[in-house]
Amino acid sequence: MPGAWFESVAEAQRRAKRMLPKSVYMAIWAGTEYGLTLKDNVEAFGELGFAPHLADLPAQRDLSTTVMGQSISLPVLISPTGVQAVHPDGEVAVARAAAERGTAIGLSSFASKPVEEVAAANPQTLFQVYWAGTREQILERVLRAKRAGAVGLIVTLDWSFSHGRDWGSPAIPEQLDVRAMLKQAPGALVRPRWLYQWARAGHMPGLTVPNMSAPGNPAPSFFGAYGEWMQTRSPSWEDLRWLREHWDGPFMLKGVMRVDDARRAVDAGVSAISVSNHGGNNLDGTPATIRALPAIVEAVGDQLEVLLDGGIRRGSDVVKALAFGARAVMIGRAALWGLAAAGQAGVVNVLDILRSGIDSALLGLGHASIGELSPADLLIPTGFERRLGASGELTGSRASG
Repeated sequence: MPGAWFESVAEAQRRAKRMLPKSVYMAIWAGTEYGLTLKDNVEAFGELGFAPHLADLPAQRDLSTTVMGQSISLPVLISPTGVQAVHPDGEVAVARAAAERGTAIGLSSFASKPVEEVAAANPQTLFQVYWAGTREQILERVLRAKRAGAVGLIVTLDWSFSHGRDWGSPAIPEQLDVRAMLKQAPGALVRPRWLYQWARAGHMPGLTVPNMSAPGNPAPSFFGAYGEWMQTRSPSWEDLRWLREHWDGPFMLKGVMRVDDARRAVDAGVSAISVSNHGGNNLDGTPATIRALPAIVEAVGDQLEVLLDGGIRRGSDVVKALAFGARAVMIGRAALWGLAAAGQAGVVNVLDILRSGIDSALLGLGHASIGELSPADLLIPTGFERRLGASGELTGSRASG
């Protein structure tokens, strides 16, 4: 039944696949090239086991924590993702769902809704930027987010513009004009519930990115903004320090996979890092984020907050990341599948699934709080970790087996 409760993120994914046109679904699901990293992000969690207790278990469990100065009710945040064409309410619905469940949302600068609307829907909005355009343009976007009420800044650098997908990239038009709609019609017509949602909203997906323009100016197209990003030189650590100086609140660097980069992030003055490989959409063959997490926590976990992004599908995955020392996790695809399946209620459903799974795992492990988790709660196979960029060690030297 459309909009009905679902019991797992896997079911949310199945419903999203049935709801969305194939091109929209594949834009969410697909990783780059062969999909090695995309697959490893998810499957690596299955290599980790638990060491549960069976008596004297805590009657109550505390899942709350703080991230980037924000008190949240569970250690799960919404990762910044563009939700082009998924649902008419887009990031506003996701923001409301996160607020309803007491957590924060990361808002992408490539989002379909303006930061002003999203921050009004959730006061715990963290604005994300790519290094696209000049310093002046980047600073203008950041200051706009600050004025709108964003309480933290996320800078994403893990992107190498690797476009090829072995199974073919989805066909997405630059704008939905008459010609494009006629071309996309066969895929949309076989998804009548998706089409009906947009018809009720009174418009089709705009495929624009309003947070990439100055207030009052027309929003550029997704591909127009993407082109600007591609043509911008990669930032230096000095560029990052410059932006940090212009943002006086919590500041996260997203995309860290190496110990040496994590240490440079500390030197640059960031307050949090996200261990992330862009959901398998960056350089294929990069290890799963959960494999890289322990070495990064060991190196810098006492100097800044470390979050994990990538492959989270159930509450037990969250607990495994926290046992390795992550402060919290971020979810992207899981939230988008919930949004596609049932709008705002679907995102709430996903967060509830994760909350229940975290609580159940804490109970089984005999802990009254997520702060009590440690590697001792896990069964970790030999060679599981990937200590990328660790001083004095060859990259992958512990990756045999």
